[in-house]
Amino acid sequence: MTTSIAIAAGNLPAEPNSFVGRERDLAELELLLSEVRALTLCGPGGIGKTRLALRLACDLADQFPDGTWLVEIADTEDPGLVSQRVAAILGIRAEPDRPLAETLTDALRPRRLLLILDTCEHVVDACAELVHHLLGGCPWVRVIATSREPLRVRGETVWRVPPLELPREPGGAAEDDPGRHESMRLFAERATAVRTGFALGADNVSAVARLCRTLDGMPLAIELAAARVRALSVDQIAERLCDRFMLLASGDRTAPARQQTLRAAVDWSYELLTEPEKVLLRRLSVFAGWTLEMAEDVCADASIPAGMVLDLLISLIDKSLVTVDHEVPGGARYRLLDTIREYAVSRLAASGEEMAVLRRHRDHMLIIAQEIVSQAFVRGDPSWPKRVTLYRRAGTERANWRAALSTSLDRGDAEAGIRLCMGLRSPWIANGDVAEGVGWFDRFLALPGDVPPAMRGHARVHRAELAFEQQDYLAALEHAQAGLELCRSAGDSGNADGLRMLALVSLRAGDPVAALARIDETIASARAAGDVWEEGLGLSVRAAVVARQGGLREAQRTYEAALDVLRDNNGWGVAQVLYGLGGVARARGDHEAALRHFRDALALYREIDARPDIARCLVGIGWVALAQDDLALTASSLTESLELSLATGQRLLVARGLETFAVMAARMNDPARSVRLAGAALELRSAAGDARSAGAGARLEDLLEPARRRLGEAATTALLAEGRAMTADQAVRYAISAAGPDWPDRRNDGGTTRMPGDGDSAAGLPSALTPREREIAAMIARGLTNRGIADELVISQATVARHVANILTKLGFSSRAQVAAWMAGREPGPAS
Repeated sequence: MTTSIAIAAGNLPAEPNSFVGRERDLAELELLLSEVRALTLCGPGGIGKTRLALRLACDLADQFPDGTWLVEIADTEDPGLVSQRVAAILGIRAEPDRPLAETLTDALRPRRLLLILDTCEHVVDACAELVHHLLGGCPWVRVIATSREPLRVRGETVWRVPPLELPREPGGAAEDDPGRHESMRLFAERATAVRTGFALGADNVSAVARLCRTLDGMPLAIELAAARVRALSVDQIAERLCDRFMLLASGDRTAPARQQTLRAAVDWSYELLTEPEKVLLRRLSVFAGWTLEMAEDVCADASIPAGMVLDLLISLIDKSLVTVDHEVPGGARYRLLDTIREYAVSRLAASGEEMAVLRRHRDHMLIIAQEIVSQAFVRGDPSWPKRVTLYRRAGTERANWRAALSTSLDRGDAEAGIRLCMGLRSPWIANGDVAEGVGWFDRFLALPGDVPPAMRGHARVHRAELAFEQQDYLAALEHAQAGLELCRSAGDSGNADGLRMLALVSLRAGDPVAALARIDETIASARAAGDVWEEGLGLSVRAAVVARQGGLREAQRTYEAALDVLRDNNGWGVAQVLYGLGGVARARGDHEAALRHFRDALALYREIDARPDIARCLVGIGWVALAQDDLALTASSLTESLELSLATGQRLLVARGLETFAVMAARMNDPARSVRLAGAALELRSAAGDARSAGAGARLEDLLEPARRRLGEAATTALLAEGRAMTADQAVRYAISAAGPDWPDRRNDGGTTRMPGDGDSAAGLPSALTPREREIAAMIARGLTNRGIADELVISQATVARHVANILTKLGFSSRAQVAAWMAGREPGPAS
């Protein structure tokens, strides 16, 4: 069954021009990659490693059903960010208190995909460690790395990328068959692109052969040389290039010959530029990819007016110094090849204007970050598409954010760094980059800079939000309290966000009374400050707290009030409220309203590509469809949700989908499958630190009790153990297989359906109620007190109290009333 989320499409860029030569190399590499797990293409800069890897991946794409994925690492200076970069490209989010490499390995274990790690040499140890993890835990993943040195991991095959084929001697074969040699074919192809009518012939073939030999068959150097045919003859190019090499003869004699040659080619190309072109090229080196508007804002000044930037940029593109990657929402995007960028960086440093340009780059990125946060995502507004594009752009600019943050950190500019962090807080959460955001916040908050107390206070509150996302509630409490104190001491009344964080922490701590008190204070503070966004969020949190306590009608009214507040302010907030309304409607049994709310929320989530929210919403739709006996919609919604949750490494979302599939299996008269899936969901909840979520244990018992009656206590316990022994991927595949058209033929197997990952032990199952606990739960439903239960069972009240505490923990409830309601067959509230 396919999904509407393209999680396995890959991300290979379109080739900017035709690929020339290397037919024998590609044939050898394709054969090699069919036999090895990790292939590293090694060679100096400019040899064509990246282009060869992309062509190889393109040729092999149909062998990898889960996609071929390019991860560019050239701008990742911090080794600790390598895994984060890979996770971001693959859409896998980090989990709290768990190494990201483990989450990546689990998410990729069942995938048949090809991963390209491009330009690894500056973080080679981190790349090697990641590849080691992937090779050890993901049997179907293949890795192609490009690097100037091997990764040196077990299982790696190193393949040295050779120069393009060269004519061996002056004249001879080259003149007889000029298209025979790859280097000459490349020169002719690129020269034809910049000068119509250019062709290899008797008048230039010897000069082209000489030029290609002089450049040692280096593709980048040949392309740079070919770009000059617009202004020079081939003889002139060859002569000037040879002269330039002579000038470098007294340079670094320890450098490899090819590096000297490539340096000469780039240096020579730079010297042929006009002065404005030189200035623009070196200023562009501060970017890790850019748009025209970015270049105009950062690179323009009195020497290069903004109106000149486009023409200069086109000129640099013509001369193969700037590459146009592809059309993206909002316009074309540009970048410098790595070698050119390194060269331009050195030229910028020598120019004396490096810090000024870096500062302008930092300020520009700060403006973009603030625009992302300040834009209201209001669906139906004429600017909605532009704003969605701006929000999605946050992921595209990751490398530029890091560069801007690094500039501020290097200068000790705490205020600018904190402003950037505050602007990026929302994208960090949405894109799953919370750990990176925590690191940057902590660095800047530790700087001694003269930051206004109110700003530092708001920064601490934002830091609390990131801690909350990591489920580090103690840190969230500490930062929120400190932030509120700073804001209040500075006379800043805009502290609703800090109060909201305290309310959420109280809710997670199991104190709904304190949560309600704090959220009411939040709402009052937001209204006093005219903060519509915080007022709406506060109302939404209040509705969730009330719903958790069983006040469904009040929760619905509160959600509707939040919707009225947010409808003209923020589409993401509206989606959150609609999801909450869907949960309340479902708990009240109003399935039509629940389905309508969930679908409206899903449409908004899809537009901003909020993947965890998409998966969560699909589970809600699955539950409602199941209640309506629409098994087709149930299966399709849950399948998409499970595949998306698994691909992004979110165990709790996987558990929720498995629980729904378990109910569906019970409905389809397949108790064995139902119990196994319930066990798998329980294990995932436990691993994710969420085994006590409200109602989770109760739903488990609802599945287990009829299974015990039909299959017996021992068989049910064994099946539960089998489910707990499954990996997340095994459980997802097992669940999805149940949605196939042949399920009716398999649903009367009497509990004997087999699956991968069979377990052999029923020991250590703390979540299933014991017979005694089930007996006491029934007495609670009859209204007996602990003393009454103790008298009837002839046991001590202390023993009864321990049993009652165990029952509440296992069912995920907080009161005896919830136990009584559950035993009476009433659903206690929205699904968690």
